[in-house]
Amino acid sequence: MLCKICDNKSEKRFEGLILGAYAASYYACTSCGFLQVQDPTWLEEAYRCPINACDTGILHRNERLRESVSVLLYHFFDPKLSYLDFAGGYGIFTRLMRDVGFDFYWMDKYTENIFAKGFEYRSQPVGAVTAFEVLEHLADPVAELQKMLSLSRNLIFTTQLLPDPVPSPHEWWYYGIEHGQHISFYTRNSLERLAERFGLQYYSFRDLHVMTDRQLPRLRLKLAQKSLRKLRLFERLRKKMTSKSNDDMHFVLSLETKS
Repeated sequence: MLCKICDNKSEKRFEGLILGAYAASYYACTSCGFLQVQDPTWLEEAYRCPINACDTGILHRNERLRESVSVLLYHFFDPKLSYLDFAGGYGIFTRLMRDVGFDFYWMDKYTENIFAKGFEYRSQPVGAVTAFEVLEHLADPVAELQKMLSLSRNLIFTTQLLPDPVPSPHEWWYYGIEHGQHISFYTRNSLERLAERFGLQYYSFRDLHVMTDRQLPRLRLKLAQKSLRKLRLFERLRKKMTSKSNDDMHFVLSLETKS
């Protein structure tokens, strides 16, 4: 089996039981370390509910990402541009970012937009794409990233890096054997290879990652993320931004009136 990231040889590492019923074989790349599940035949069952009930951290995660991504966009990109949350789920993150003052939009083929209605993506230019807890779901990471990067050459995403040594199925919660939706697992090396494949720079801050066609000052990035709470960076930028909540309310009301 070949690695889906770097096309080198992958060897079978172990097996797991998914959804309590499906035998799964996990293959690790001998070059970049990318771990993939072979032939996940259970995905239709796994996605009967797109956002699984096990994701009890969804609200806390979105609140935390609102702070770190706001600081990243404000200081290292352009807060005046539009942005897109790819595979945005219920629209929680899009709504939170619009509340801060960023012009965010939502896209998701499989989940209902509940919290960001009226702000669906309509092919407008965007300064960056965010994709949180998405890459581990991808059966073909290269093809799916190509779609995201066709929208913007700046990608901000989260995924948990594969521990070293590689844990067995019952030693790491992120395998998600209970819900069966996670089928791709990345090392830092594999994400660097993925960025190189698209001619991009790669930056990592634990589970928050950036692929971009621009050079970002690494020291300033590390200091900004490390000092996010200590220096109250998020609170400072909020004072300089104007929330879109009130304007959005009137916009949505105007849409309802037209319909």
